Amino acid sequence: MHIEEYTVRQLRETVLSGELSAREAAAAHLDRIADSNTELGAFVKVTADLAMTTAARLDRSWASAPAAARRARLGALHGVPVAWKDLWDVAGVATMRGTAAFEPVVAEANSAVVNQIHAHGAVSLGKTQVPEFGLACYSENLVSPPSRNPLDPTLTSGGSSGGSAAAVAAGMLPGAIGSDAGGSIRIPASACGLVGLKPGYGVVPADLRAARALDPDAEKRAGAFYVTRTNAPRMAVSGPIARDAADAGALFDALMGSSRPGGAGRFEEAALSHDPGRFAPVVRAQDDRNDPGPRPGRPLRVGVSTASPFESAYPISLSPESRGALDAAVTALETAGHEVEEARMAYDPRYPDCFYTTWTSGLTDIPLGAGAEARLGVLARDFRTAALARDEATTRSAANILLGIARDFRTQWGAYDVVLTPAMASTPPPVGYFTGDAGAPHDGATDYRLQCQYTPFTSMVNVSQLPAIAIPTLTTGAGLSMGVQFIGRAGSEALLLALAAQLAPHLDASPSIESV
Repeated sequence: MHIEEYTVRQLRETVLSGELSAREAAAAHLDRIADSNTELGAFVKVTADLAMTTAARLDRSWASAPAAARRARLGALHGVPVAWKDLWDVAGVATMRGTAAFEPVVAEANSAVVNQIHAHGAVSLGKTQVPEFGLACYSENLVSPPSRNPLDPTLTSGGSSGGSAAAVAAGMLPGAIGSDAGGSIRIPASACGLVGLKPGYGVVPADLRAARALDPDAEKRAGAFYVTRTNAPRMAVSGPIARDAADAGALFDALMGSSRPGGAGRFEEAALSHDPGRFAPVVRAQDDRNDPGPRPGRPLRVGVSTASPFESAYPISLSPESRGALDAAVTALETAGHEVEEARMAYDPRYPDCFYTTWTSGLTDIPLGAGAEARLGVLARDFRTAALARDEATTRSAANILLGIARDFRTQWGAYDVVLTPAMASTPPPVGYFTGDAGAPHDGATDYRLQCQYTPFTSMVNVSQLPAIAIPTLTTGAGLSMGVQFIGRAGSEALLLALAAQLAPHLDASPSIESV
């Protein structure tokens, strides 16, 4: 078995059993990176020495633990290689955030999410490519080569977790943790033929710890929503990118602290059950719509929608591949016994303007020194210019409207156990599609429009603060992957993982990566 074929769970078991040491696993993946990264640009920094030092320490822990107690004593990701998108800090490693505007800063401490995963025995191999400040749905910037799609290296791997997704799809990593503020887990997962889970906001403890460290009002609430100082819904969360739902569940268990010594944790167990009805969240009494609640084997009510809240601003059209992926998901759902129906959604036409205002407003807080603004990429510079020209009243008005839209999303989607949408509107575009070429670069408005037209279904879920999962459902004749998105109710992460695993046997969806 080639190292690139190991899943997270297989590698975990292989290292725990002693068949491979943590050092051997790390070294094999570092070799894979050396063979593949020049073509794909997934990694911006490989920390081989740090990885081997960590792996040696883990091997000593393995050797000192009694054989019967190893599973209980060692971490749930003992010896499993990971890497971190270059928006997170890893102690002793420079953080670039995909920008030429700042000098890279060597981090003194790990980000909260990094600490959480490292505490479970994962071995960091380096930092992965991102767009500038994580602003885009592609992973290209002015400081490192672009991240490319392993299924076709002329195409984008998505963003902003595009480097991490490319690394997983190419076998440089068995799985990864990404972050998602507007689709940044689901977009690259879909582009690269992977499973990507965006948890609900506030679900991941490390996300809340990180938010509190930056903002004393991080837990400010407006009803069910966590909100910013302007009253906009908070959007950024962390979640797994993996080759299958069980791996995503294992990674999410480590992220949530729900791993179990010697066995599958709560979310891995959900995926292995293939029984989403068993994990349906209990609906509060005031929201009850004669919902049957959790019950083993019960079918889900699934609403299918191709409506996008960006339709009021831009033409949104689905490619034949996108429609084919949606049709494949519907067929799989019906084969699995679920109740599928068309969902007629009507979204507030103010969404595009209010989302754009909220999405760009944070750029006013970036401290830029003399000459730094000229080193920004076009998208970030145009976003920042627009944000600085906006008054506080406009920002607050947009935030409050967006919060009302978020409530409406929950109301409309809440008529179903899950809502099914396309993942992306088309196959992954070529590298450079969004930015234009050097001779004819796009301005920020054109770049942003193209992003919205490629990813018209993702940001609305971040605004709603609900969980969603992207899964592959179709392999095209050209070997590309297309998929769908399932949006769940609050607290339905386990249900979504179980549903993804249940549908997988009914889908011909997993492109293969040849061994290098």
